[in-house]
Amino acid sequence: MRVLVTGGAGYIGSVIVEELLRAGHEATVYDSLARGHIDAVHPAAKLICGMVQDRALLAQQLRERSIEAVIHMAAFIEVGESVSRPELYFQNNVVGSLEVIRAMIDAGVKNLVFSSTAALYGDPERVPIQEDDVTAPTNPYGESKLIVERMLRWIAPAHGLTVTALRYFNAAGATAMNGEAHTPETHLIPNVLRAALTGAPLYLFGTDYPTKDGTCVRDYIHVLDLAQAHLLALGRTDAGLQIYNVGNGEGFTVREVMETAQRVTGRTLNIVTEPRRAGDQIATVASAAKIRRDLGWQPQHAGLDAIIGSAWAWQQAHPAGYQR
Repeated sequence: MRVLVTGGAGYIGSVIVEELLRAGHEATVYDSLARGHIDAVHPAAKLICGMVQDRALLAQQLRERSIEAVIHMAAFIEVGESVSRPELYFQNNVVGSLEVIRAMIDAGVKNLVFSSTAALYGDPERVPIQEDDVTAPTNPYGESKLIVERMLRWIAPAHGLTVTALRYFNAAGATAMNGEAHTPETHLIPNVLRAALTGAPLYLFGTDYPTKDGTCVRDYIHVLDLAQAHLLALGRTDAGLQIYNVGNGEGFTVREVMETAQRVTGRTLNIVTEPRRAGDQIATVASAAKIRRDLGWQPQHAGLDAIIGSAWAWQQAHPAGYQR
């Protein structure tokens, strides 16, 4: 299959491209490189530099390369930034997604896998979270993804699109080629490992949450397992929107992640506690029963030690992240 990946120079997108190529698909990366890395683009993939808001360029590439499916990954993802600059997130994540969808319609491409998020659930009423649970985002990032899902619920049947929205929980880990290197980096595991590598202070935001040790709970999924969910989603053929959670179904507190990192790295962390951070959810743990049942997805790297171990190996090999 000929697949175009928007945001394919980013963390998750680059690993998806790796797995597409490994499975024998053709991959085109469409990325502005504003937050992605050219060094993360697989040498066997075609790179097109462009903004997702440029519908004409995107539709042109879809036609010229005879693209059969789009995996839409291009989004801003930082929760804190979305609180301070919500307009940026609605412009990029909502308007940008609409232009991707319109470009697909213009070019006659019918298959879309959309990168969604567990952040749209907000603070859940029950754990593990199921796909039909209430959606009540606590930050503009989650709201932006929910708006796109709501648009797709109407657009997909109107234009005969097959759309799969994958609600990610917390992607983590690395491959030998690609790992997590955002600027600024706000995700827990890479920040924990960077602190282990450099000895810098590690900030723990919030120790008074109603959890077993007072810190937030997250469901971590290895980026390779997440990538495989996208490949399976490409096999869907029925028109309309289908939504799936993608997570391991097990939650770990921030303190547990830090303790595991100390064990895996053999280094002591310099932990500094701080007040709660705006927009953070208390606990997000997935029920992934639906994607297991419908698509046959099975995580192969579910253990926290394996996830952190792969990220640590990449961090040691790339102490400064990507060069470009």
